[in-house]
Amino acid sequence: MVAVSLEKSTPLVFARKRVHLVNTFTYTFRQPYHTAEKMPLAEARKFIGQVEKEAKQLALRAIHEMQSELEQLEIKLTHGSLLLASGRPLPGLEKILASHALIHTADGELFREALLHASARCGLRDFRIKEKELLDRAGQVFRAKPKELMRCVSELGKPFGSPWSQDEKFATLAAWFALTSRR
Repeated sequence: MVAVSLEKSTPLVFARKRVHLVNTFTYTFRQPYHTAEKMPLAEARKFIGQVEKEAKQLALRAIHEMQSELEQLEIKLTHGSLLLASGRPLPGLEKILASHALIHTADGELFREALLHASARCGLRDFRIKEKELLDRAGQVFRAKPKELMRCVSELGKPFGSPWSQDEKFATLAAWFALTSRR
């Protein structure tokens, strides 16, 4: 999670935080559909429901904490950006658990949905963009090549030190794009 603001059309990163959407950071909970695949359907449904509930609570807590931290800097958090996967709608649980590819998709979607739910509860306007489209669409808006954009967001992360990971760079670019696009 990164917090980005624009000053005279220039992005500034105010905060970054690694957010965990499971209390127990193990494979069992980080990849719940993989875990559910080995369970009877009723048990799998219950397990997935518990992980969803926990993820929503943790996402809500993380966003509230970020809002509080930013308020101390006299910055109001108003928008949330989220990078999406392909956007294919998922079938029912039974079909998901029968397909390894869908299991991977469902694991990611569970946590994306938790973040969207928490953003809405916190009153944030959301901006969604498919990750595979981010560089091209941002490049069009900023009139820059992908390498230039990535060099810029890499520079924005230098004050935070290493590691400034690819997901943080993409989150920063998505936030910058969202703030620019809303104008």
